[in-house]
Amino acid sequence: MALTTCTNQALLDAQLKLWHTTFGFIKSMALKSALDLRIADAIHSHGGGATLPQVVAAVKLHPSKIPCLRRLMRVLAATGVFSVDQSPSGGGEPEYTMTPVSRLLVGSQNIAPFITMALNPAFVSPFLELGTWFQKELPGPCVFKHTYGLTLWEHAGRDATFNALVNDSMVSDSHFIMDIAIKECPGAFLGISSLMDVGGGLGAAAQTISKAFPDVKCSVVDLDHVIAKAPSDTGVQYIAGDMFDSVPPADAMFLKWILHDWSYEECVKILKNCKKAIPPREEGGKVILIDMVVEEGSSNLKQGEMQALYDIFMTIINGIERDEQEWKSIFFEAGFSDYKISPVLGVRSIIELYP
Repeated sequence: MALTTCTNQALLDAQLKLWHTTFGFIKSMALKSALDLRIADAIHSHGGGATLPQVVAAVKLHPSKIPCLRRLMRVLAATGVFSVDQSPSGGGEPEYTMTPVSRLLVGSQNIAPFITMALNPAFVSPFLELGTWFQKELPGPCVFKHTYGLTLWEHAGRDATFNALVNDSMVSDSHFIMDIAIKECPGAFLGISSLMDVGGGLGAAAQTISKAFPDVKCSVVDLDHVIAKAPSDTGVQYIAGDMFDSVPPADAMFLKWILHDWSYEECVKILKNCKKAIPPREEGGKVILIDMVVEEGSSNLKQGEMQALYDIFMTIINGIERDEQEWKSIFFEAGFSDYKISPVLGVRSIIELYP
């Protein structure tokens, strides 16, 4: 009897895990709904705590939707986006309050544009085709092109709204992660007089570095159509160019979340061009990367899961997240003599390469 009970419980536990994964997309869509409705902004504007009627009034929903919104908020509270006080002082309606998670959707450390991009149908829909994509022989199109017939970058080049979605997401991520990177690993940027942000887009990362280290001359190199939309009066120089052809010279090259977009051979080519553009190590030459270093069997289960998930997410552009041995092979093939990994950015790391 005890064996049967144990077996039944094991089956139910297995079912729970399977359901948890199966319905995980509901968590994503609940978060997308919260962003679409600007629920975090509504609660934040109420001083960090609000009842459902107050939220409904702020986001201009019809009061008839209060019961439905209560169900949405239950999911958002269960997943830690908000917290809920079922017995607020004075009784009455439960009060929903901000958590460290939802605080990242408002204010100066707002990464809502990045989350909005990731949950956009253009990014979500291709993964419905993932099983079919796996059945195709390589080399072949990325998951995005397999679904839409053109690459993500081609789509961005044709659709200004989609291009802005991608650019805004990268800017928000740069503002968020660069503040932390400079505080956690300032030594990576010390001792250099000039820095070239390779593939730096609209220059959010370079601008942050320039403000933190005003003696460092910061520049951005990117494609013509990207540089054409770059802001002015930022203290950063913008240069049109292609990192696969050549990179303008500087003491340090900086590549934030660039190499995971590209194949082994393409990474080697980019890094070789970077190496040509920097002085020797004894003169301060280096390449600074921000990228993931996948740690198999990490004791931090959430971090390990996120790295695995993001690696699959990168199939959308035929990108890949790499472990240390994969990175090491690329670095040495590109002609670098040494490297240093500082795992101080959560799922990402700062990597310094030395010629």
